[in-house]
Amino acid sequence: MGIPRQLTAQRGKEVEIMGRIIGIDLGTTNSLAAVWQEGRSRLIPNSLGEYLTPSVVSFDDKGMVYVGKIAKERLISHPEQTASVFKRFMGTEKTYFLGGKSYRPEELSALVLRKLKEDADRYLGDKVDEAIISVPAYFNDMARKATKDAGALAGLHVERIINEPSAAALACRGWNQSSMQRADETLLVFDFGGGTLDVSLVDCFENVIEIAAVSGDNHLGGSDFDRVIAELFCSENLLVLDELPLKRQRVIFESAAKAKCALTKEEHTVMTVSDEGYHKQMELSSRKLIQSSMHLFHRMIVPVQSVLNDARKKTLEISKVALVGGSCKMPAVQQYLRRFLPESQMSVSNPDYVVALGVGIYAGIKERSEDIKDILLTDICPFTLGTGVQNGADAANPIMAPIIERNSTLPCSRVQRFQTAGDFQKTVKIDVYQGEEYYVKDNICLGEMNVEVPIALKGQESVTVRYTYDINGILIVDVKVDSTGREASQIMMTGTNTITPKEMESLVKELERLKMPPAENEEFQMLFALGERLFAQSTGGLREEISRRLQYFQYLMDKEQDPYRIMKWKVNLQGFLESAGEYLDTMEFSWQQEDDDSWYQERKEDEESEEEYIRWYDGHLTS
Repeated sequence: MGIPRQLTAQRGKEVEIMGRIIGIDLGTTNSLAAVWQEGRSRLIPNSLGEYLTPSVVSFDDKGMVYVGKIAKERLISHPEQTASVFKRFMGTEKTYFLGGKSYRPEELSALVLRKLKEDADRYLGDKVDEAIISVPAYFNDMARKATKDAGALAGLHVERIINEPSAAALACRGWNQSSMQRADETLLVFDFGGGTLDVSLVDCFENVIEIAAVSGDNHLGGSDFDRVIAELFCSENLLVLDELPLKRQRVIFESAAKAKCALTKEEHTVMTVSDEGYHKQMELSSRKLIQSSMHLFHRMIVPVQSVLNDARKKTLEISKVALVGGSCKMPAVQQYLRRFLPESQMSVSNPDYVVALGVGIYAGIKERSEDIKDILLTDICPFTLGTGVQNGADAANPIMAPIIERNSTLPCSRVQRFQTAGDFQKTVKIDVYQGEEYYVKDNICLGEMNVEVPIALKGQESVTVRYTYDINGILIVDVKVDSTGREASQIMMTGTNTITPKEMESLVKELERLKMPPAENEEFQMLFALGERLFAQSTGGLREEISRRLQYFQYLMDKEQDPYRIMKWKVNLQGFLESAGEYLDTMEFSWQQEDDDSWYQERKEDEESEEEYIRWYDGHLTS
C-alpha cells in the first residue's frame, strides 16, 4: 500500500486524489462512516450489517487483530489484550501494551479507520482513497495532527478534518433547496459523546452555516458516568474499584454502562455484576445517579456559558438546542440543560448518527456534488495561537502574546510586531503556542523559529510576525526582519508527540502485517467472542454448557464444514448465548446443573440442530 499521499508543504498546491470520498465520525465509544450518494448522506453498514462500530481494538496470540463488536466482547474475556477509549489521548505520549507490542492512540485509531475503510470499499464496490474525519471542536493541534496520522496509517488521504459540532449543524440544518430558504436561526450544538463534550454556537442563514464560538471538555463524557456508577457499586459492596483485578473492573464497568442505558427509559433499574461466582446487585435510580454526578453536571455547563460569552449571545437568542452524541439520551442531561436554557427548543434526533451524516454531507461538498456544492460551512480556530514575550516581573517565566484569538473565522491571517528584548541580541526566537493561559509554560508549544537580527541596543531592532491558519488546520508562520527585509517562513505541522515521515513508513508496514478476520467470517467470530465473554463471567453448569456449545460450533466449522449445518447451529447458538447473557444480567442465584432443562428448553431455536448437538456431545465428550 505504501504511504498515502500527504498535504504538500507548498502553498496553494493541491493534491489530486482519485476514488470515492467518505466521511468518518471517529468516536470515543463508537465510530461510523457515511457517503454522499443519490442526493443524500447515507450511513455505511459494517460487515455485521450495523452502522455503529465500537472503537475497541483487541489482539490474540496468533497475531490476529479484532476491531469493533468482537473486540468489545473481548474487553472482559481478554482485558490485557484489548483497548478502548483511546481517542481521549490522541496526540499525547500515552501508550498501550497489547499483543506484545506498544501502540500509540493514533495507531489503534488507524485500525478502527482501516476497518471502516474496508467496510466502505465493500459497500460501495469502489476503492475509497480519501476521508474527511470529524474531531472534537476542542481538540488541540497535536490531537488533530494525530488524527490525520491515523488516517494515513489506515491508507486514507485526510486533507480535511471537520469539527464534530460543525458536522452536526450541517446535518441539522439540512442540505436541499427548501432548507436553504428556512428562516435564519441560531443553534447551540451540545455534542456529548462517550468521551468528550463539545459545545458550539452556530448561526444559520440562507445556504451559509457559520460557527460563531466553540468550547468543550476533552475529558468529559458518558464513560465518566459509567465510572460514577461503578464506584457507587464498589462503595456499597466495600470494594475499591482501582484495586480490583482488571477483568473484574471491566465486568463492573460493562454492568454500569448497561445500568446507565436502562435509566434512559426507566426511573429505576438494578445493576447486576456476575463474574466467576461473584454475584452482587445494586438498585439505581435517576435521582441517585444525579446526586452522585453533580460534579460532572457542573463541568457540563461551563462550555455552554463560555460559548455564550464569546459569541456575546443571550440564551433568549438561541433558536434551538441540538443534542448530539449517545450520552444526550440520558434524561438527567436533558433536564439539567433545561435549567439553563429554558426557552430553547431541544432536538434529540438521531444523536448517534447525526455527526456522521453531517460529515457525509461535507464529503459530498468536497466532491463538488452538483446538488450541494453551493453550501458554505465556515469554521473557527478553537484555541488562541500566540508567542512568548518577556515577562518584566519574572524574566524566567515568559507570558503569552496572542496573535490569532480563539473563535477567529478560518482561514485567517494576523500580524504583530515585536522588538528585541535585550542589548546586542543576535537572534529573535518566535515560539508558537496554543492555549488560553497567561504563562506560555501552561500552553502547548507547537514549534519555534530562530531568526537572525542585526546587533543593536534593546528595542532598536524589530520583526513582523504573521500567523496564517488555514481551514485544514495548517499554521504558517512568516517572520520579516524590519530593518533588513530578510524573511523566513515555517509550516507548523508537527509536534513532539506526532509521527515523523520515517516512523510513518515503518508503522504502515507494521500495521499492514496485522491480519483482521475476513468479513464473511466476522459474524462467526462475533459469536465466539460473545461465548468467551459469557464463559469468563459464569460458573458451574452454565459455564460448562457454554464451553460445550462453543466446542461443537468449532467442530462444525473445522471438521464438518457443512454450510447448512453451520448456519443452523449459528442461529441456535446465538439464541442460547443471548438468553445466557440476559440470565446473567438478572440472576440472583448461581447456575445449577439440574436447572438446565427448565432454563434453556423453552428457547431452543431449532430442534433438529439441538438433537445433532446432543448426539455429538454424547459421542465426543465425557462427563
